Amino acid sequence: MADAKPSPEDDPLMHEDDASLDAPEAEEAQQDPVSALEAEIDMLIAQRDEMRDRMIRALADAENSRKRAEKDRRDAQLYGGSKIARDMLPVYDNLTRALNAATEETRAAAAGLVEGVELTLRELTNILTKHGVQRISPEVGEMFDPHSHQAMFEAPVPDFKAGQIIQVMAEGFMLHDQLLRPAHVGVSSTPAN
Repeated sequence: MADAKPSPEDDPLMHEDDASLDAPEAEEAQQDPVSALEAEIDMLIAQRDEMRDRMIRALADAENSRKRAEKDRRDAQLYGGSKIARDMLPVYDNLTRALNAATEETRAAAAGLVEGVELTLRELTNILTKHGVQRISPEVGEMFDPHSHQAMFEAPVPDFKAGQIIQVMAEGFMLHDQLLRPAHVGVSSTPAN
């Protein structure tokens, strides 16, 4: 009975890991403690490198998420009102048409009404400008720009070169650097001589 090995429960110095080793492995580990420590160091270095890599990836993901959230916030601040601004453009068009349709007789007979429409149009324009909406007001004779104009028709017109604007039917609008609505124009299609 003196030759019997103590069980892990009986020997407080014996570790669970040692108990799980077979007898030859336990003897080999006791014979070469330096090799065992080197193997453990190599394992810990590999774990450290893996954890460092995971931490760097997590930091990069967090930074990307922060940048994406900042961009989304800026875009929402700049372009969040684009839908309501686009919906207000027909109101601007109708007020402009009403003022353009008023003759001198109408202006004399209903001066208060015409003045009210002018004030309403001015207030709407001020509000749109305050929120970053700019008008695109092409002039007759300017060259057609497909980035800010929409050709509603083409017609050959003397004294105009091909691609020049011959009529402006509706102004266009930009919200900061985003096109809300292109200006509706007629374009000359005069062939080159």
